[in-house]
Amino acid sequence: KINTSYVSRILRLTLLAPDIVQAILDGRHPTDLTMAKLMKSFPVEWEEQRRVLGLNRLSGACLDT
Repeated sequence: KINTSYVSRILRLTLLAPDIVQAILDGRHPTDLTMAKLMKSFPVEWEEQRRVLGLNRLSGACLDT
């Protein structure tokens, strides 16, 4: 059986700003941005996420698709 608290924390990751997800996938995130840190509560607003998670430089970044 999967713990509902764990599922809730994992599902919250879907609220991460797309540019933050891309930075993580590209390896352009701060070294202290770990899964443990992402499993803690973070803001829903993308600008605030960038500030709290140390990714302010991504603000306004354009992603190439």
